[in-house]
Amino acid sequence: MSPYDAVGDGVEEIGAERDIADVPAVEVINTVAVHLLSASAVKLGLADAPETQIDLDEARKLITALAGLVTAAAPEIGDTHARALRDGLRTVQLAFREASPIADPVGKGPGEKYTGPVN
Repeated sequence: MSPYDAVGDGVEEIGAERDIADVPAVEVINTVAVHLLSASAVKLGLADAPETQIDLDEARKLITALAGLVTAAAPEIGDTHARALRDGLRTVQLAFREASPIADPVGKGPGEKYTGPVN
């Protein structure tokens, strides 16, 4: 076992806080956004086992969090990064609309309070 593996699970936790200090903010924001985007897709049933993974309530929360992050971070991360994140966000917002048996009113779908209505 490594002296840096505090838990014994094979992951070296000790020193991780020093590594994060070297990561640019744009990379951290993009990583978090991709995790929210991926989790949203899974909860929408767009992964391997949709019959066991679909959870629209959880998807709504994740998409709303993603929308808030993308909207708030866009001016800071630049157009190139923001455009890709907005495209992914729009994709899961539309997928939510398609997956939901009850249509949300225009502008009331997940994340639309931050992004405006999605068509």
